[in-house]
Amino acid sequence: MTTEHPWLTTEMLPPEEAALRHKRLREELARRIPEASGLFVFSRLNIYYLTGTMANGLFWLPLDGEPVLLVRKSLERARLESPLRHIAPYMSYANVPDILANAGSPPGAIVAAEMMSLPWAMGLHFTQRIPSVRIVPGDAAIAWCRSIKSPWELEKMRLCGARHARVLEEELPRRIRPGMTEREMALIAWELILAAGHSGAMRMAAYGEEAVLGHFSVGENGNYPTHYNGPIGAIGSHPSQTALGYAGTVWKPSQLLCVDLGFNLEGYNSDATRTFWSGRPGSAPDAVRRAHDACIELYLRLAPMLKPGTLPEDIWNESVAYMKAAGQSEGFMGLHGNKVPFVGHGIGLHVDEQPVAAARFVQPLEQGMVMAVEPKIGLPGLGMVGVENILEITPGGGKSLSGERLELRHIDA
Repeated sequence: MTTEHPWLTTEMLPPEEAALRHKRLREELARRIPEASGLFVFSRLNIYYLTGTMANGLFWLPLDGEPVLLVRKSLERARLESPLRHIAPYMSYANVPDILANAGSPPGAIVAAEMMSLPWAMGLHFTQRIPSVRIVPGDAAIAWCRSIKSPWELEKMRLCGARHARVLEEELPRRIRPGMTEREMALIAWELILAAGHSGAMRMAAYGEEAVLGHFSVGENGNYPTHYNGPIGAIGSHPSQTALGYAGTVWKPSQLLCVDLGFNLEGYNSDATRTFWSGRPGSAPDAVRRAHDACIELYLRLAPMLKPGTLPEDIWNESVAYMKAAGQSEGFMGLHGNKVPFVGHGIGLHVDEQPVAAARFVQPLEQGMVMAVEPKIGLPGLGMVGVENILEITPGGGKSLSGERLELRHIDA
């Protein structure tokens, strides 16, 4: 005789929340890909977004009919965590059409698929196993759907940002001091954010990108050449791990320290940057103060623009024009090869989401979006200055979720 184990789950996605996401995604699919009969989703994070579980499998959302989650592992856990009615096992992509038909939601002749999450070999394998179905790209629909956060998601992001702000603005400045290495300060940050409830992982959407804590960049290390798509330079701990901080760099008196720190709570991310100077108040040189003040002033100009109807391209154009007038174009958003052509990005389950405050991004902002706004300036021979917060898009403009202290913080030995 066997009995079922009384497993519990830490959280189940509310059924009404799942239904809202499915409805919005169907609307995006109908608008962008009207010929598609539905969408196949493969990545763990998008499966989580649509089902509430990080199952190893695939998810089918038909335009009409019941959604179906197909699971390789673990079926038992998926049923604990997800409110979906149709959760079934499968062994091969070749079985998928029959399983979906039996669930009453067969795919049509044309279906959309989340393509960016699949390696080339897996994509080919999938199309070979269901040759009667033509696959079209569906990534844009799910990316834009996810960019608009529900009230349920916004509550998580507000809590995440508040804890992040407490660590970055209050606790970390009390613990770091000149004389410490980048790595020592990064380990202190790890201790603080984990104690504050950080989930222990952050995720990036862009292929090959990784997110590990963030960057601690002392002095000219803030301009160190990097591979990732961001303006802050960082040596990192090793060529194989370019985040965290370098144990060989000591924060000496009269040096900049740029801290770009992430936080994750229950899957949702916050991203924030603060700049420090090692020395008594007022001791930072004019070039540092002018550049940092320009970043603050630009941030304060952009925040009121973050409301429904604003074009992301206009945020970028305003930034470029302001920094040119301020005489800070050379280092704006990075020096030389580190320069990036954006000043902000969406954020949520991934650190890097839609929309992007950059040229040619012309789909208007909508209420419920959350964006990281990060004006930064690289200074030759000195390092990186700048600020960053995540802001909720509201009719009254951007509302910071990750703190308000933007000033250059002086920390003396």
